[in-house]
Amino acid sequence: MMKSVRKTLSILFAVPIFLSLIIVLLYECDLLISGEMERDAVLEYQLVGTMELITICLIPLALRLFKFKFVHRQITDESVKGMKKWGILRIAMIAIPMLVNTFLYYQFVNVAFGYMGIIGLLSLVFVYPSEERCRREMGDEA
Repeated sequence: MMKSVRKTLSILFAVPIFLSLIIVLLYECDLLISGEMERDAVLEYQLVGTMELITICLIPLALRLFKFKFVHRQITDESVKGMKKWGILRIAMIAIPMLVNTFLYYQFVNVAFGYMGIIGLLSLVFVYPSEERCRREMGDEA
């Protein structure tokens, strides 16, 4: 059962990275046109501010998510079910803003989005669902 949860989390970990690479590849090979929204300075300003807040708030929250008592209790009590639910949420909290930042970087050609996307990618490393990490977070040291 633990292997199926780890497999699910591993797939959900890899898919956003793969999708980001596809976005980068499509724009860098000029299959999609970058800078389409570059002229809308007000929208760019609003999105930069919003994505900075979302990225900077969600990453620390995702990294500390399993330390909250109610989450930790569900992971250790419900075991596999809780681990799957909260593991998916934790990966999504980092991966979704990373994907959005990657897309917005190419739409506005604004390095702030690019840097936030890179920060998201680097942060994903800290939530990689290895077997050892899953066992440790579930409180199963066997």
